[in-house]
Amino acid sequence: MADTQQVDARAERKVSRLAHRITAFAKAHGGAEGQVAHIGERGARIVLVGEDGGWGDLVAPSTEIARQAVEKAGITVHESFDGEFAAKVQTGPYEWKRMAGIQVGG
Repeated sequence: MADTQQVDARAERKVSRLAHRITAFAKAHGGAEGQVAHIGERGARIVLVGEDGGWGDLVAPSTEIARQAVEKAGITVHESFDGEFAAKVQTGPYEWKRMAGIQVGG
């Protein structure tokens, strides 16, 4: 039973740390929305998009921990990254240059 409690305590600490980072992102960007995506053995990716168009992401060790973190942070969560949600992302010269570099082998 002690092992289960230790795992639960670790998971809860991870949820709290992720929620704190999500909340800080939202505060810095005038609010935020997110999307949780399973990325295989590595866990889940939390994509965040701020009201100002800024974006970022976090990786959680599991989809369940990611979902708990976004719920604890109180942000709106989308099922997929498309449509109106994706249109909120503001990209700058760096992103366009980086995307072009990938296309031409850079």
